[in-house]
Amino acid sequence: MRKNFTLISPNKQRERVLDGVKHEIRQYLRRERKRELPAGSNYWDFDCRFGLTKESAETVPLADLIDHVGAAAADGADAFYVEVLARPAVKAVHERRATPDDEGDDEGAQG
Repeated sequence: MRKNFTLISPNKQRERVLDGVKHEIRQYLRRERKRELPAGSNYWDFDCRFGLTKESAETVPLADLIDHVGAAAADGADAFYVEVLARPAVKAVHERRATPDDEGDDEGAQG
């Protein structure tokens, strides 16, 4: 999703428009996460950019994207640019390793 959002609407309050923008971003994330993963990947990762214009957009972590939207609205911005691109990724799965403490569990048991 690459989109310029405006917070000015003649028929809606600014707060309702802001809520709608946040909802649209979250809805896009949910929809992308439901897509089938390609072979060799086990989750969808997202590359996010945010700025008042497309040219000034900077990379932000996904967890902070909604906070940036709220902060821009609180600062009085009437419009901003959001870019969220999904890409398949591989998260390493670690198996639990046996530790020396795990091997001697039966010795301390009282019977």
